[in-house]
Amino acid sequence: MRAKSSHNLPTDSTLLRNWRRWESGESRPDEFYAPIIAAAFDTVPAAFFPKARPNRDDELLSATGMDTLEFIGRLRMSDVNSATLDAVRITAERLCCEYAYADPHELHAEGTAWLRRITSLLDGRLTLSQHREILVLAGWVALLVGCVDYDLGHRAGAEATRRAADSLGREAGNPEIVGWAAEMSAWFALTQGNFRGAIDVSEKAMAGTTSMGVGVQLAAQRAKGWARLGDRRAVQTALDEGRAILARMGHPADLDNHFVVDATKFDFYAMDCCRVAGQDRLAERYAQQVIKDSTRPDGSVRNPMRVSEARLTLAVVAVRDRDLERAVEEGVAAFTAGRKSLPSLAWIAGEAAREIIERFPGDPRTQSFLEQLRSLNVG
Repeated sequence: MRAKSSHNLPTDSTLLRNWRRWESGESRPDEFYAPIIAAAFDTVPAAFFPKARPNRDDELLSATGMDTLEFIGRLRMSDVNSATLDAVRITAERLCCEYAYADPHELHAEGTAWLRRITSLLDGRLTLSQHREILVLAGWVALLVGCVDYDLGHRAGAEATRRAADSLGREAGNPEIVGWAAEMSAWFALTQGNFRGAIDVSEKAMAGTTSMGVGVQLAAQRAKGWARLGDRRAVQTALDEGRAILARMGHPADLDNHFVVDATKFDFYAMDCCRVAGQDRLAERYAQQVIKDSTRPDGSVRNPMRVSEARLTLAVVAVRDRDLERAVEEGVAAFTAGRKSLPSLAWIAGEAAREIIERFPGDPRTQSFLEQLRSLNVG
């Protein structure tokens, strides 16, 4: 800590007493100590000491003066004012931030209910700016619902909601929502083995998104497609394009939002491409970093779906190293996360399974892994 601080610190015994209190949870490092501790571990304070999310009603009350019941009552009366729009905005943001860890069935039900409430406001008397903002907020929630639909294996519902989001984005003149709708189409295509389709969709959507986070994601989806078609140069070009967009963007304020892209997310994309390209050591390093970035200091996982794919990457690397025991261990661990994107998980696990079968076709442990894979309920 002393090496990372430009200020004089207390004696070692005092620091040790403080450390024990922090470690036990008795107290929390203040704004002076938190950056020093984070720097000692080569990270940022937000990674070690994330701000607790406020209670939903508290969040609404502090921003709008309304609790949830009053807010819903106003929506039913189509009473749209700045406070109502603020409350809708907070709710849409919260839903998008819960994507990574919330129970998908519950999130889908809540997201769908809010989408109906928000779109019902379009039937009321609105100013032009209110109309546009409601379209935008409905677009974000529709994107979220479509993603969760697909995670649950509901392909038809996901595609219908994706198209609705695209329509809302176009009507609102919001290129970011339109870009994410295209990104979802590329994601769907990839997990269904339509790699050329994913590349084409991503390329067409890139033009209007080169200064947005979704542009990074589109470049990554393109890279994933090219990786599976065996074109390493195209993979590198796409990844370089994504990195360039990321470098031009400021560091996002809220990394919990599913539709926010940051450097840690890009490591996740690069991991996939390196694994497919056979760059095992690099893929392994990326996977380890993804797991580290997705795990809180207390050991809980903030991004279980990313961790699952990272474990499958480690499984592939292990089987290529002729370590079937570790490969199966990592692979089975990938299936245990409570929060899953079933099509994505089945896709990557299927790729891992082919590697395992190729090298250890008759081994009972191979059969054990395949049985676990078959148990995934993908629509």
